[in-house]
Amino acid sequence: MIIGIGARRGIDSQEAIDAINNALVEAGRSIDEVEGLASAKLKENEAGLHEAAKILGIKITFIDHDELNNYDAPSASQAKRFGLTGVAEPAALALSEKKELILRKKVYGRITIAIAE
Repeated sequence: MIIGIGARRGIDSQEAIDAINNALVEAGRSIDEVEGLASAKLKENEAGLHEAAKILGIKITFIDHDELNNYDAPSASQAKRFGLTGVAEPAALALSEKKELILRKKVYGRITIAIAE
């Protein structure tokens, strides 16, 4: 499964890890089942996301905005102001195999998480 991540500017790695762990608990899933993390290209300079991926030992991919916009986000998103349909849900869907959300986006503090298979 793929975890899509949206984040406010300046988040730290612990915020991201806590959000990921909370989302996995809600989905009834384990970190061992996560194949990758995904976010929007506009987040590729967020050190907290890179650090979280490194600590968890999971690759993070930053997806081009045109690719993200190929996926309809079922939930309303603040990302519309950046010309995106969404971040967490489209990012998770873009890299997933089945293209099915198993956890629709949920906000954990300054992080938004969605999980797709």
